Amino acid sequence: MELKGWVELDGSMLSSRELLTLLMADPLSAARFGGEFLLSWDGCTARDHFGIIPGPVPAGTIICNGKERGMICPVVPAMPLEDAVMKAVSLRSTEGICALSGGVDSSLVAYLAKRPCLAVGLPGSHDLTQARLASGAMNLPCTCIEIAPEDVRDGLDAVIKVIPEPTPVNTAIAITMYLITRSARKLGHERVLTGQGADELFGGYARYRTCTDPGSMLVRDFAGLARQGLRDQSVAALNGTYLSMPFLDVRVVRAARLIPAREMVRDGVGKWPLREVAARYIPREIAFHRKKAMQYGTGIAEVLRTFARDNGYKRSLQGYLDQIRTTGGGA
Repeated sequence: MELKGWVELDGSMLSSRELLTLLMADPLSAARFGGEFLLSWDGCTARDHFGIIPGPVPAGTIICNGKERGMICPVVPAMPLEDAVMKAVSLRSTEGICALSGGVDSSLVAYLAKRPCLAVGLPGSHDLTQARLASGAMNLPCTCIEIAPEDVRDGLDAVIKVIPEPTPVNTAIAITMYLITRSARKLGHERVLTGQGADELFGGYARYRTCTDPGSMLVRDFAGLARQGLRDQSVAALNGTYLSMPFLDVRVVRAARLIPAREMVRDGVGKWPLREVAARYIPREIAFHRKKAMQYGTGIAEVLRTFARDNGYKRSLQGYLDQIRTTGGGA
């Protein structure tokens, strides 16, 4: 049996021996598994419900000898959002390091997980400054890595080969993930806990403040998480790591979907239900802090634009990225 990630059943982690016993007795027992996993045994492969861990079979399926045998749909009880988040984080807190940017998503995960934290960014960048403030306020150990343009160049050369859609935004995010996971691996961690998925579940993007149909937008944004996950996990794999995402736990997703879409934004502030939960655990100024997107908060997007200008692409970062992808490097 081969397992990447981790498996739980009815809220309890399964050991390798327990897993094998269940699977050998009945391969379809995997249909009830929760967690984040790619699991292979005796001609069968199973992948977690939302496909957090990449693999050769569709998300949430059990494939045996080339044929679909079943779907993975863990049954979880309905619970308040606070309880769902706490359970989701606790299941992922046995190992790993938390990627901390100082926003509500990563700060809540870091506080509940009580794991070491990691932040990266250019010297003086928003994310490094906020991560230092947040980790200090929450009394959590945090390794803050000041990166240089040379690190961004290394990241660009690495990720441009593996990300499916090398747009400026995707590329900048991928480089950020590359540098975070590279640092995590150097610190001895394979699992990197992140706040991914919260914006798509709780209406965290600026467009939610003015949209007239937040429900449809939430559905659309959540559907786009599969592409984002492929991008981010492909990059994490370059460093022998994987991203663990508590907000994409089936319990949290269920709890979020029970909240009316119109309640996600209040007084011009998105992710209001999540922020209210977070404020019970972390300082309110952190819970309601409006942070920048990671590509801007780390300063990486601006370094990319500088690379493009220095190479004659003064108005087209996309043109520069296309050239890099075509030639295979040389940022």
